[in-house]
Amino acid sequence: PTGFKVTVKDIEIAAGAGFVIPILGKMMRMPGLPAVPAAEGMDIDAEGRISGLS
Repeated sequence: PTGFKVTVKDIEIAAGAGFVIPILGKMMRMPGLPAVPAAEGMDIDAEGRISGLS
C-alpha cells in the first residue's frame, strides 16, 4: 500500500513476549487473561447453587 500516512501516538514494549506495539489514534488495548482464568473454578450444581466465586 502507498499514498497514506500513519501517525504513531505511542509505543509499548512487551519485552517478555518480544513484541513492539505501536499505538495509533484512540486505540485501546485489552488486558490479557491469566494462565488460569477465574471462570475455570466456577460451577453451578443441579440445584442452581453457584460455587467458586470467592
